[in-house]
Amino acid sequence: MRLDKFLKVSRLIKRRTVANEVSEQGRVLVNGNLAKPSKQLKEGDVITIEHFNKSVSVKVVKVPTGNVSVQEASLLYEEIK
Repeated sequence: MRLDKFLKVSRLIKRRTVANEVSEQGRVLVNGNLAKPSKQLKEGDVITIEHFNKSVSVKVVKVPTGNVSVQEASLLYEEIK
């Protein structure tokens, strides 16, 4: 799944266009490297997002095949400090 879509589906960022813009501005790292919105994610990848003056790091636990309910969204990743 693409990075921008994962950020939206997992509800780390509310809209895909915002996820796209944040990635384009170089504020998203995947495994320590700058990532474009089209970056394909796999289980075990570590995503670091610098958004609204805060930094969030998460580990991808599951890559969904489609949309996910609100209750299941937080099960797609586990937060790292």
